[in-house]
Amino acid sequence: MLTDRELDVLRPVGRGFSNREVAAELFVSDTTVKTHLSRVLTKLDRRDRNAAIVFAHDNRILSS
Repeated sequence: MLTDRELDVLRPVGRGFSNREVAAELFVSDTTVKTHLSRVLTKLDRRDRNAAIVFAHDNRILSS
């Protein structure tokens, strides 16, 4: 399913972080975060960031 890095991006996104904040936390570029988040959306078959956040909450990904 999701790679470890994709989960690393999804967790702070699920907590409301912006792409820039996620990038700073993970020491990567904003573009890298966007790429990972795009892959997350594709893999989860979600339309947007909010749907991914709901998925993360529903599946308790934020606490992992």
